[in-house]
Amino acid sequence: MAYVTCYGEIRLYGGTGSPALSDQIAENLNVDLCDREVIMFDNTNLFVRLGDSVRGQDTFIVQTTSAPVNDNLMELLIFIDTLKRASAGRVTAVIPYLGYARSDKKDQPRIPITARLVADMIQIAGADRYVTLDLHAGQIQGFFSIPGDVLTAFPLLADHMRQKDLQNAVVVAADLGFAKKARAFATELDLPVAFVEKRRVGAHTEVLTVIGEVEGRDAIIVDDEVDTAGTICDCARALLNAGIRDLYTCFVHPVLSADAVDRLGELPIKEIVTTNSVPIPPEKLRPNMTVISVSLLLAGVIQRVHDGRSVGEMFNPYHGYS
Repeated sequence: MAYVTCYGEIRLYGGTGSPALSDQIAENLNVDLCDREVIMFDNTNLFVRLGDSVRGQDTFIVQTTSAPVNDNLMELLIFIDTLKRASAGRVTAVIPYLGYARSDKKDQPRIPITARLVADMIQIAGADRYVTLDLHAGQIQGFFSIPGDVLTAFPLLADHMRQKDLQNAVVVAADLGFAKKARAFATELDLPVAFVEKRRVGAHTEVLTVIGEVEGRDAIIVDDEVDTAGTICDCARALLNAGIRDLYTCFVHPVLSADAVDRLGELPIKEIVTTNSVPIPPEKLRPNMTVISVSLLLAGVIQRVHDGRSVGEMFNPYHGYS
């Protein structure tokens, strides 16, 4: 079937936040990354210049907003503004990891909802659409007034774990807030699910108990992102105390700030499975770490957005992670 788009050709740009992922997406789309120049001046101001005309074209900018978060976010906004002022037919922001997503509600007095602010800035900069992966909270979609596609990489992680053919395993949610997605992950692998109940006291997290049968089983801890690794390490210790066998961890966004990798290295984790939604520096890679590329997933969505085809068809049957 031939698809006709009114936005011209795909013009794909890569930001400096995730250059390797941008290259992989371009390869999967069988297109070249468009020429651009990104300069940071001595006063730390950013400047973006396009190498060619994008007038009337369907433009996509791939830029993750992980550390340095503010530089990457500002670069994304300037890139969008540049494309819009260059008369691009449509601008789609492809954001594998959306920074500030944890600041999605007022759960304390006198604090911001920064996720809403970020959504507003992306729209005001001129984006017509957005594409992102596994938001920390589903309601963040409501902060955007422009159409978008919130994808999940958990089926990719599930496919990897399925190949291990673990016969006596259990999927464990790192906390009760992740229970629904953990149950969906367990359903895909045809495994039981367990939960770690915890209580937050200020900045300290106290693990209380493991809910579910885990003794003598292999445990697969799942979460959307790992930042300082405090939650996932507390969960792992609770499981080890409960008598599990081998320990695996699966998460989409490897933020891995501060000494997170060292914390994980102190635990007997057989395999850490994650994605390249956030680039992992070589010094943070470990022998027990498997990084699954999301490039084919994002390339498929970009092609379908360009063609005007359904993105939902890529996730059939419905995985239940929303």
